[in-house]
Amino acid sequence: MTAVELRQLRYFLAVAEELNFGRAAERLLIAGPSLSQQIKALERDLGVRLFDRDRRSVSLTPAGSDLLPYTRALLEQADELQRRARRLSGSQPVRLGYVNWLPADLVARTSAVADVHVDAWVAPSHAQAARVADGSLDLAVCWVRTVDLDRLGLSARLLGADRLYAVATGKDTGDVPARDTTVLVDDDTTSWSSWNAYAEDLARDTGARAARISDGGITGPAFFDHVRRSRRPVVNSPKGQTTQLPPDLVRRPVVAPRIHWTWSLVRRRDEDRAAVLAVVDALCDDVGDLGIRTPDDWLPADDPHRF
Repeated sequence: MTAVELRQLRYFLAVAEELNFGRAAERLLIAGPSLSQQIKALERDLGVRLFDRDRRSVSLTPAGSDLLPYTRALLEQADELQRRARRLSGSQPVRLGYVNWLPADLVARTSAVADVHVDAWVAPSHAQAARVADGSLDLAVCWVRTVDLDRLGLSARLLGADRLYAVATGKDTGDVPARDTTVLVDDDTTSWSSWNAYAEDLARDTGARAARISDGGITGPAFFDHVRRSRRPVVNSPKGQTTQLPPDLVRRPVVAPRIHWTWSLVRRRDEDRAAVLAVVDALCDDVGDLGIRTPDDWLPADDPHRF
């Protein structure tokens, strides 16, 4: 089994136990449409239909009921294999997850202390933090709040920071006060949980206008369409920091205050593996405060790096 196939089996198990795609998606920390697509792909690969579903109910097919105990046993064996492997030696790779940003010199800074394996499953911040907590990852680069750290039993070190800017129509590239911007909040709380929490805090603290959307337009072409329809500059998210703007849009620095998004390197508080702790020190010891803690800078009140 590849990692993707095992993950699909975990999705099947969650839906089978919940008999509800929405609750299963929340449990798995993924978007509902993504879960549905993965189940369909698994059904296609297995050659059987696992669920009967309509708008009101989900139930296991006879094939799904027959395969469920075998799936549960296989996943339990896979988990035991992983636990046994972790106990064998300290030479195992340090598993690092991320959202969309990693230090450009990650390998140079860590190669002398550990074999760092960057996980291929790119997921939202809250999902990656949860994976560190449950042992699926050793470390993750993500955005977290103090409440998340306490709830999940994690520790965080400052690793990076983005100064967010606004995107606007017209030709004015001058500074724009935060109170004169719009910040988008997406109805998809599974995919955009961390950004929504950040955006709502930004609107409350600075007077920026929060605008609710339902099309995933926090990034990409849909974001640019929202900018074109807006009468105010729209705050760009961390996932769009390096995206090239269309020729009809401009970038404007946000001031009063300058707004920042922090990237934490998170680990379990009870982590005692020397290799994991060495990677944390190698990546974070020389970071400094990244210029985010002056009176003119803003971070959410619950950001662990605010003070």
